[in-house]
Amino acid sequence: MEMSMDKAIGSASVRLSKKLTRYINLQLKPFSITTEQWSVLRTLSESNDISQKELSERADKDQATLTKILDLLEKNEFIERVQNPSDRRSFLIKITQKGAKLVKEVTPYLEKVFAKITDSIQAEKLAIYKETVLSLENNIEMLLEKNKQKEG
Repeated sequence: MEMSMDKAIGSASVRLSKKLTRYINLQLKPFSITTEQWSVLRTLSESNDISQKELSERADKDQATLTKILDLLEKNEFIERVQNPSDRRSFLIKITQKGAKLVKEVTPYLEKVFAKITDSIQAEKLAIYKETVLSLENNIEMLLEKNKQKEG
């Protein structure tokens, strides 16, 4: 009997995501940061001085979750919120020197971690996997956009 798409893609993706998160969280423990915090900090390091709304979109985090993550990152002095000069009601999120130093440290470390995770997988298969995941993400984004248009 053939496996359903729900199980082959949906459940398998969820399982992989959970295992990957659990393992990466273990690897990030010495840096006192979680995968959620890391994804926001990495995103911020690629586009500093952005609004919380823009960071929310780029990091793919809802506002409430992002606020909690930013509170923790700010408490650890990895980021700071500064008044937005063009809109006094909002803040810009900036990475601090301490945050930038952490990104410089963690980035090559995680590259080694992912090299171990993907060690026994052929480069061609990894390329197909990355391409497939990107296609799935794009399809889901389109479906979400269509859904949003129907509702709005």
